[in-house]
Parts: sequence; structure tokens; C-alpha cells
Amino acid sequence: MEDRQAIHELLTEAVAHGARRKPACDLLGISVRTWQRWQRADNTVDGRQHMCRRPHNKLSNVEQETILAVINRPEYASLAPSQIVPKLADTGEYLASESTLYRLLRAQKQLKHRQSSQPRHYQRPSRQVATGPNQIYSWDITYLPTTIRGVFYYLYLFLDIFSRKIVGWQIYEVESSEHAATILEAICHQEGIEPQQLLVHSDNGAPMKGVSMLSKMQDLGIVPSFSRPSVSDDNAYAESLFRTLKYVPKYPGRFDDIAAARLYLGQFVNWYNTSHCHSGIKFVTPTQRHDGLDVAILAKRDAVYKQARVKYPERWSGNTRNWSYIDKVYLMPEKGKTKTAVAATV
Repeated sequence: MEDRQAIHELLTEAVAHGARRKPACDLLGISVRTWQRWQRADNTVDGRQHMCRRPHNKLSNVEQETILAVINRPEYASLAPSQIVPKLADTGEYLASESTLYRLLRAQKQLKHRQSSQPRHYQRPSRQVATGPNQIYSWDITYLPTTIRGVFYYLYLFLDIFSRKIVGWQIYEVESSEHAATILEAICHQEGIEPQQLLVHSDNGAPMKGVSMLSKMQDLGIVPSFSRPSVSDDNAYAESLFRTLKYVPKYPGRFDDIAAARLYLGQFVNWYNTSHCHSGIKFVTPTQRHDGLDVAILAKRDAVYKQARVKYPERWSGNTRNWSYIDKVYLMPEKGKTKTAVAATV
């Protein structure tokens, strides 16, 4: 208030001697509106809404150091603040609130894993590459809601990541590794899979790591691969397919019975494999790529565009659209790049 009064007196004197208000206020670093507001009788405190003010109950540096010294004692060093506060209360000692302890530890970078042991680190699955069909499969299980609330069917679905073709699927009322093993064995007979030819990737669910499934994979000479816990991106191909399944316009949302669910899935799989032009494989169908027909299709598209460029050169400022064949698809694309960008090789 003393500074305001001094500024007010200076401005009043300057204006009285012929100075203009705005230049005089600019010289002192305030606006005319601020000076007018200071002259009101009800404006005796700082009214700035975004002013950074020091809390009246803020801990001093000495108090913060004292608290940190206590919670870093050997008996508390491996505990979280939620455990430290009750123990201190049992001894009749109060340092600060639980949230304050969390804030102090966070500022000192002592909050994460205070125990002496190290947290478990899961190694990222190795980056496998498929150069043709029937080399790497991705599979998963998803829920299919029924008309009865809380009751679901389970869709088992296997996908070839190179061609994006659904090579096998089935719907059951329960999750089990026995069902998954049965489907996988049927796929191997259907596709003519030889021992040591195929790698099958999945998440860490119980049906994926069940004894029946792992035993069947060992009998068939199939190499298993698993995602890290709680990392859905490690099985992105299957997750992406489930999103396509549940967001197509004709998806019913709920099914009356398992027969209706199987009927719909049969229609969806036929459409997806034979009619759906997949963006990840240059807009050919999964069946066309699985059967090797996409090479000729992409070459024809490339020729059409090159002919059009010759006919209408003014429409192109650079090269024509890239219709090159994707000869490599990675199970674990490089971080920060899309699967298509990593997989495409010109």
C-alpha cells in the first residue's frame, strides 16, 4: 500500500503539471486502468487472480529437511507415505499430512520404488519379420456381448500378420486353452504348416499360456511368443482387427444365442478376407495378398498411374502414388513408426 500511495502521488503531481496520464503510467510500469482502480476506496488488497502468492502454511526449508530425514530413516526408507503416516501416529509423532509427504518425496525423486529391491522389468518381445504368409500369426480372444446382461461369448481369432488374413476362428461359451489348441491344430492342417515354420504371438492370458495350448504348439513345432503384461501394443494386429470387427456398420452389438454369433462371424470373416481392401497392405484384400495376387494388382495400379502422369503431366508435381509391394511385415515395429511405414520396402 505504501508503494501504491507513492506512485499515486507521483502521477497526481505529474498530471497536475500537464503530463498526460498514459505516458506517465507507462513510465512507471503500470496501466491507466490500474491507477484508476487503486484510487477506489474498496481496492485495498492485491486483486490479481493469477498472482503467485506464498501459502501462509508453507513449510520452511528447515522443516522440509527435517521431514525428509525422518522418512528416510532405515525403518521408513522402504515404505510409502501411506504406510509411514500410521506408523508415525502410533509413536505419537506428526510430521505433515500424507499428501505433503508424497509431494516432498516426488520433488526429491524418491517416490518411485523406495524398496531396496528393483522392480521387475519385462523384456520387449524380439522384433520378428514375416516375408510371406504362414510365417507369423497373431491371435487373441475377445468378448461378444449377448442379450443377457453380464453373459458373453468368446471369439477365438487367428490372424496372419503378413497378409492380414483371418486364418482361423471359432466362438465358444468359455475361455480355455483346449479350445485354442483345437483351433490351432485345424489351422495347421488347413494351411499345411510344417514344423518350425510358424511363430504364434499372443498376450499373457490364461488360455494362451495354458498347458493344453503350449503342449499342442510343441507337438506341432510352433514357436510361441508373448506380449509384455498390460502392453496391448505388443499384440496390435489382433487388437486392430477386433476394433474393425466391432465398428463395422452391420455389427449387431449383442447376440441372441451362440448360433447367431457364429453366423455373423462367418459373414464378417468372408467379407474381411475377400472384399475388405486393407490399408496396411496397399488396399488389396487379405486373400489376394495371402495367395500372392497382390504383386500383379499393385504393378497394374502403378502402370495406370504412370500412364496418367504422361497424359496429364500438369497434375503431378512429383512422383506418382507409391504402389510398391510390401515384402516385409514386422511383429514388433520400431518405436514411433507405423507398421506400414516400417514394413514397406521399396
